Order: sequence, then C-alpha cells, then structure tokens
Amino acid sequence: MRVLFFLTAMMAPLAFIFSGCQSKVPMDYSPTHARLFLESTDGRGPTKMLPKSGVVISIGTKAMITESDIVNAEVTQVDLGRCLMLQLTPAATRDLYRLTGSNQGKRLVLTLNDVPVGARKIDAPFTDGILYIFVEMTDAQLEDLVRDLKRTSFEIQKDIQRKS
Repeated sequence: MRVLFFLTAMMAPLAFIFSGCQSKVPMDYSPTHARLFLESTDGRGPTKMLPKSGVVISIGTKAMITESDIVNAEVTQVDLGRCLMLQLTPAATRDLYRLTGSNQGKRLVLTLNDVPVGARKIDAPFTDGILYIFVEMTDAQLEDLVRDLKRTSFEIQKDIQRKS
C-alpha cells in the first residue's frame, strides 16, 4: 500500500510538469474558410441570403474555389469603393477562367466559414487569377478579414507543401 501511495505521489507532479509540453501556441488570427460557389439557376441548390442587402441567391452544392486555392488577399480601392481582392493559385486560375467563360451572367457567391458575405456577377471570363468582390462588411471588418485570410491561406499552403 505504501509503495502505491509513493508511486502516485511521485507521478502526479511529473504528469503536471510534462502536460505543459503539449500545449499549443495561441492563434493570432481566426481561421477563415473562404469558398466561392456558382449561382444555381435551376433552383436545386441551397439558397443563401447576404447579411446586409438581403439578396437571396440559390447556389450549387459544391464550392468552385476554396481556401486552399487562395494565395493572397488584399483590401483594394476600385471605382465603386473598397473591396476584397483574392489572388488564386495557377491551377485555380485556370479553373476560374473555364468557369467564368462558360457561366457569364451568373454570380459567384463568397462564403466565409459557410456564411455568405458577397456576390460578384460574371460579366466576362476572369483571366488573371485575381477576383475582386465587394463584401457586406465594414472597412474595419474587411481589414481583419484580410489578415485572417492571409494567415489561413499561409497555413494551408504550408500544410500542402509539407504533405507533398
């Protein structure tokens, strides 16, 4: 009985000391999963409502562009105001070109962590892998979003490199 008590008394402090070795570094960003869905004109897909405008759009069930396709995000100023700029990988650039070339007139819907935040009408094929989209957020939220998208993209790209 004394041996069991002695072992327990010795193991408890060691378990406490070594439990700290497995703690994770706190994140300095919120992981943000950005996905672009193509508008569905047959009405079969789920509907999404943009938060401020209340615009309701039926979308396809599969994301056309995902967070793993994004290599950079920036806030940029265009004629109509500040918007989100997404830069895509070369493979996603080719996919986006094909998608936008054959779906002119439809919209791309941006979701962040499955919440719709913006839509962009396809008026011509997107050839350069850069997508400009207005999001229904304040400028301060847009700055935070860009920080989170960049960090999420960096971590995903790092994981892809490590696995290949």
